[in-house]
Amino acid sequence: MSVAIKVAVDLVYFTGRKGGTETYAKGLFPALRQVAPDLRFVGLTNTEIGFVAPDWFPGEVVQLPVSGENRITWAAAELSLVSLTAWRVGADLLHCPANFGPAIRLLPTIVTIHDLLSFRHPDLISGRLAKGVSLLSKRAARAATRVLTDSQASAADIEQFLGVDPQRVDVIPLAASVPTAATSDPRVLHQLGIPSGRSFVLSTGNRLPHKNFDVLLRAWARLPNPRPMLVITGSHGEDPLLVLVEQLGLTDDVLLTRWVSAQDLETLYQSAVLYICPSLFEGFGLPLLEAMQRGCPVLASDIPVLREIGGDAVRYVDARTPESLLSGLTAALTDEGALKELGRAGQLQARRFSWEATAAATAESYRRALRTAERAGAQP
Repeated sequence: MSVAIKVAVDLVYFTGRKGGTETYAKGLFPALRQVAPDLRFVGLTNTEIGFVAPDWFPGEVVQLPVSGENRITWAAAELSLVSLTAWRVGADLLHCPANFGPAIRLLPTIVTIHDLLSFRHPDLISGRLAKGVSLLSKRAARAATRVLTDSQASAADIEQFLGVDPQRVDVIPLAASVPTAATSDPRVLHQLGIPSGRSFVLSTGNRLPHKNFDVLLRAWARLPNPRPMLVITGSHGEDPLLVLVEQLGLTDDVLLTRWVSAQDLETLYQSAVLYICPSLFEGFGLPLLEAMQRGCPVLASDIPVLREIGGDAVRYVDARTPESLLSGLTAALTDEGALKELGRAGQLQARRFSWEATAAATAESYRRALRTAERAGAQP
């Protein structure tokens, strides 16, 4: 019988509003429970989660007196408190799944670094935030026993910008969430703000500059009428894109929504004629994979990481200017046969990714980190 391995999981960041890093946790840890029954988990949570484990987390939780919404206290906790708490609860290993981790390693530590936006495109985020994120990422990578990342593109960035030996980096692709029952009932779409019978193109993401929604909107304004509606989900609070939508005269053709429920997102994927990802930078691109898995044809920015995911099942476009994006949009939207074929090809391509495979590779990284620590401890 194998000896149980106690894994502390840093969930201080988790608030339900962090996007892809939270999707990663919700997909990975239930799958780890299935593929690696010798692992035992304890989550280190914040004041938002409290003392009750989320329904997807396969273990108990310990609350830290830290808010996941407060960047300053969150950063301070990542540097020391998380590692200290993991050591105090008797964990064999600490996993920090959201880019940051301790500056000093007290026990074998895995850090998942999804992307290095602040290094690759510091011009796309505010200077103070870029410096803080860069510092935390660099310290976490240097202290970690092993670094996990989602793509070969991110692995190359980790080597280039953080100086991490590639032998310490494990590239483990992510997977899409499992589709749930959805309905294309016009009444459901109407509740989301989409007029009955109106075709629409879907895009998702936060409103950070690298998502490139301003260029998408400028391209959309040049599409001839009648054009589909463009639905962009993912806003928090007052949407900064609203001013541009009004300036371009697109109030009847663009729907900006806040963060939508998983069920509503299923409905949108099922009903959209096309999913478009105009992003200039991604660490992986989970929404693109989710759209593919659900048979929604995809038009994506032509960047290496999205080609890693989409292969030949996605149509790619230069998304850096409205003119080039307009050309790609026009070609896609006027070729109904090609859209159907893209939808079928996307579903086949998406089958190459699964949370079970992600979990199995992650469990092996855990064991590799523990073996590294054992060898280091055995040296005189």
